[in-house]
This record gives sequence, C-alpha cells and structure tokens, in this order.
Amino acid sequence: MDSNTGHDKTDEPGEVGGPASAETPDKAENGKARLKPVVFFGSAALILALSIWSIITPTGAANVIGSVVGWITEVFGWYYFLAATLYLAFVVFIALSRYGAVKLGPQHSRPDYGVFAWASMLFAAGIGIDLMFFSVSGPVSHYLAPPVGEGETVEAARQAVVWTLFHYGITGWAMYALMGMALGYFSFRYNLPLAIRSALYPLIGKRIHGRIGDAVDLAAILGTIFGISVSLGIGVVQLNFGLGFLFDVPQGTAVQIGLIVIAVIMATVSAVSGVDRGIRRLSQINVILAILLMLYVMVFEGPVDLLNKLVLNIGDYLSRFPSMTLNTFGYDPPVEWLNSWTLFFWAWWVAWAPFVGLFLARISRGRTIRQFVAATLVVPLLYTLTFLSIFGNSALSIVSQGNLEFGQLTMNQPEQGFYTLLDQYPGVLFSAGLATVVGLLLYVTSADSGALVMGNLSSHLPTPLTDAPPWLRVFWAAVTGLLTLAMLLVGGVNALYDATIIMGLPFSFVMFLIIWGLYKALRVEGFRREAFRTTLTSSLSDRITDDRRGPERNWRQRIARAVSFPGKRAANRFVREVCRPAFRDVSEELRRQGAEASVLEEPDERTGIPHVGLRVPMGEEEDFKYWVWPMEVPTPAFATRSLAESDTYVRFEVYLTEGSQGYDVMGYTKEQLIGNILDEYERHLEFLRLHREAVARSAMPDHGPGTADAQEEQER
Repeated sequence: MDSNTGHDKTDEPGEVGGPASAETPDKAENGKARLKPVVFFGSAALILALSIWSIITPTGAANVIGSVVGWITEVFGWYYFLAATLYLAFVVFIALSRYGAVKLGPQHSRPDYGVFAWASMLFAAGIGIDLMFFSVSGPVSHYLAPPVGEGETVEAARQAVVWTLFHYGITGWAMYALMGMALGYFSFRYNLPLAIRSALYPLIGKRIHGRIGDAVDLAAILGTIFGISVSLGIGVVQLNFGLGFLFDVPQGTAVQIGLIVIAVIMATVSAVSGVDRGIRRLSQINVILAILLMLYVMVFEGPVDLLNKLVLNIGDYLSRFPSMTLNTFGYDPPVEWLNSWTLFFWAWWVAWAPFVGLFLARISRGRTIRQFVAATLVVPLLYTLTFLSIFGNSALSIVSQGNLEFGQLTMNQPEQGFYTLLDQYPGVLFSAGLATVVGLLLYVTSADSGALVMGNLSSHLPTPLTDAPPWLRVFWAAVTGLLTLAMLLVGGVNALYDATIIMGLPFSFVMFLIIWGLYKALRVEGFRREAFRTTLTSSLSDRITDDRRGPERNWRQRIARAVSFPGKRAANRFVREVCRPAFRDVSEELRRQGAEASVLEEPDERTGIPHVGLRVPMGEEEDFKYWVWPMEVPTPAFATRSLAESDTYVRFEVYLTEGSQGYDVMGYTKEQLIGNILDEYERHLEFLRLHREAVARSAMPDHGPGTADAQEEQER
C-alpha cells in the first residue's frame, strides 16, 4: 500500500474494474507467462496417452471409438441439430439487439487491424485445407448418394451444392461468433484472462480461477486439438496425393509422417513469429492465392454458367435453410450419411469453436459486437459459398456429362477429387502447383493458430494480448502432429471424424453456459446505460459550477477552454492545483459519510504526468472507480501557434470501469471537476440500484394470478 495515496498496487488500471483495460498501462506487458499446471499437464497427459494407445493398438482403439460414436449418434443426434440452431439464434439476437453496440474492449478502443487484414484472418483461422477437400467431394457425394430422393438428377445436383453450403454456412460460423464475442468482451472490456473460463465469470465469479475454470480450459484444449487434427489429417492425405500427382511422390504412411513433420516445423516458425508477422501475412497470402485458383477454374469451365449456378445456389441456400437446420430425418434417418456429414460437421464446428473463437477475439479488439457478428457470419460465408459453388458445380458438370469414373473416385477416395478436377483443364501443372501451395498455407495457418491458442489456454498470461512462450507453442504443434499421426494409423480420416464427434459433445454443453454468462453480463451493460439516461438530467443541470464571477465569466471560461491546447507544463499544474485537491476533498467527505474512499495516483511513463483516481468500495458489488488520465495527442491542424504550444497537447480523459468516457476535463475548475466526479458517482449508484432490482425480480417466485399485482391488473 502506498502510504501517500492509499493506492493498493493490485488495483492498477489494467486490472479488472480499472479504467482502461490492458490497453492503457504498459506495465503488465513486462510480466511473464506461467503454466496452468492442471490444464497443461492434464490435457497433455490425456492426449499423449490416447496417441500412444492408438499407435500401439490401432484395432482396439478403432473399435472403442466406433462404439462410442454409435451411442452418441443414437442418443444425442437430435441434440446436435437443436444446439447448433440455438447458437445461431442467440448470436443473431444479440447482434440485432441494443447490446450489439457494445464494444469488444474499452469504450475508447480502436480496431488493431485494417478491414482486409482482419477479414483475411477471420476466414483463414476458421477454415483449413478441408475446404479444398470437401469443395469437390461434398457435392459429388451428395449428387451420387443424396440423403433423400434419387441421385444423378437435377434436383440432386441442386441439393448436393446446398448441403455442402449448409455444412459450411452461417450455423458453424455462429459458433465461432459466439465464442469470439464472449471471450473478446470479458477479456478486453474487463481485462479477464483471454481464456474460455472467463466467459463463465458472471455465473461462478472468482471460481473461474480454480478447478472449475481448469476443467473448462482443459475441455477446450481437447476439443481444439481433435478439431485441428481433422484438418491436418485431411491435409496430409490430400497433399500426399497432390505431391504424387505432381512429382510421383509415393502415397503412404512414411510420406505422410514426413509431411506432418514439415508442417509442424512451418507451423512452429509461424506461431513463434506471432500474430502480426506470421499468421496475418499467411492469411492474406492465402486469400489472394485461393481467389486466383477460383478465377483459373472459372475461365476454363465457363464463367457465365458458373455465375448462373452460383446465384441459384445462393437462392436455394436462403430458401431451404429454415427447413434444413432442424431436419433430423426423424422418420427415416440415413444414419451413415448423418454420421459422415451433418453430425460430424456440427461436432467439428463445436470442437473448433474455442480455438477459432479465442483467436478471433484476439484480433477483434475495438470492434462492436454487431460489427464482429456481421463480419464473422457474412465475410467468410460469401467467400466459402463462392469457393464451394465454383468447384462443386465444376465437378458436378463433369459427372453429369457422363464421367462417372471421376464421380466414383471422388466419392470413395475424396482426397483425389480436387486434383483430378484440375486435371480436366489445361495447364494442370500450374493449377495443381498453385493448389498445393494454397493447401499447404491453409494447413500451416490452422496448425500455427492452434498451437498459439492452445499455448495461451494452458498459460496464465499477464495481459489478454500477451502470447504463450515459444517453447510451449512448439510443444503443442508437435503434440498436434503426433495425434494426427495416431488417428491416421487407427483408421485414416474416418477415425478423425469419429473422434471429433466424441470430443465435441462435452464442450457443446459448456457453450450453453457461455450463452447464459454472456447474456447476464450484457444485461448489466444495459443497466449501466439506463443509469446514464436516468441521471442525465441532473448532470446537465450543472448544479456545482464556479459562478462566483457570474455567468459571463462561466461562458467565457468555456470558450477559452475549448480553443486551448495545453502542453505538459499546464497539465502538471492542472494535476497539482485542481485534480489532487478535488479528489482529496471528495475522498475526505465520502469517508466522513462512512464510505471507504481512497485517492489513487500513479506516474504515467509515456507522458511523465501523473494520473489521479478515486476508488470507493461497494462491498460485494462493483466498486466505483473514477480516473483522470493524461493523454498526449496531436494538435489539430486548425490550431494556430497562438493557441497551441507544440505539435501535441495533453487531454485528461475520464475513465470508469468500462473504459474511457471520451470527454476531456482539462481546464475544469476544482468545483467543476468535483461536480463531474459526483455526477459519475450518482450514476454508478443508480446503475447498482437497477442491477439489484433486476436480480431481486429474477429471484422472486411467480405466485400466479393470485398476487396483488395480478389482481390489481385484472381490476383495471
């Protein structure tokens, strides 16, 4: 405790409830990451044990996995359909509601990345090499063997593309959006750890730092690593065929092990480089090369025909989506088709949700929930829809024209479908080479993003923007490669499908808890805004002003303040003559009235000007914290030399729990600053009152129409 200010060092502005989240103070960045022992050793031991067991006894592992999947399909098949639909409904509801304006970060935060870089990472993090794999095998398989109706018809062709779009559509991206907005909200707005456990804070409070939180993060790592392993397993098999197609490299386990090792090394280099230098650049290159590949196929297949079908596919997707989303085929279920497609995809999206959601939160600080949800649902959907439609319809065109050999090959050996399609067009060496590069980059992007996220989930990090140490990311990249190899030995890609259905189930329940916690937290945001609205009249009344020299002095003072751009000397004088006396007087009076108020002061290393704060504990409820924070900003171009001392000037912005309030109190008199502090204090008390009333109402039992209120309503 600082004897001069009464500042408890644990209450720095970067802590929960401080004025500026992790964005303001830089001290926390110098902290060191440390392991979460239970999460790291527990998940690592389980994954390594399962990998070793699968490598030693592949037949036994395959039998056990098959039995568990059969039980899940029979008991929980309906649940996967319902859960996926509810996730989507919640995400859309939040985005369209008043909560959509809430930022993933402090109110003053700005996006860290431009639109193109951000959109590229949104897409590349959420989609891997599997997009190439299923863009051909999916439509062809559904065309030849649809879940309902006859195959090889016009209706089967339309249905084939729509089912593929459905499995890659907004339902899955809604799961990413749910996790991303929950993690971004709690981490960047309230500076909780960027971990899955933080989303449960409104439900279990500080116990997120205990065993319950460890269990949630451990489940997230298990789901993540199996989800990523599916993509890597698909990628290894497809790249192995592609290299054989181009360079006569033999297909088999030995080559696939070599590809896994190469991918782990590349993923390690990229992950260690960090988000800015590694993942962002790979994502942007990915998007550009994939677009080039699409254009190449469009030119030779016929752009007019493909664009006609693309528009039709969009219409079919929009019109058929409501009936497809809850279609469990309850009267005559195609069990094998469901396991291989819809149930697998929903489990796969769930398994990827913690990993992709955490990564999307990591890159989306400063966006509103509405912006985040709109971009996450729309931008990748437009891209994947176009990609799937172009390659899927090109493949269907070849099959429908009589090349059934290509169709059977693609359905039975899907890793060969994409390259075999490219072989139908001129310049196959160029297109196949480009496809291999795109596939490898998608492969590495998934692996390095996964290594980064699993490293972060298994570490205590000083700030949400700090990443796990390089050695830990290397470890998770290697373990992911080992698990991928183990599952390929058990039963190839099908074993990865089955393992994902199993591992996705536990975390799907956690996602409902996250929905509950996020909604509770956003309701609190609503109470905060309501408190602002109800106390606005008293704030505008300006009950405490420095009017000793009359109204003329007051308005002239306001003009002088509006056109002045003070430097550091004036800022230090403002702290000395206005801030400290104002905060001291308010603190003393509050203590005299029985509140445990204390003045907080810390030097600002960037400006050299102290920032001063007031803290009033509120027992079990949210403390009141009010800071004036010095910020050195560029002087506006319209300011003349007579108005500004230099190219920069100092603002003193007010920070509350949720971040900067966006207004400057530099130039206020002591009485005016006291008035502003009390306005915000009264607003906070009103917010707590509204919150308490809402909690009390929700806990009050409903006694039915016999209550006095109900009787009074009936009489009226």
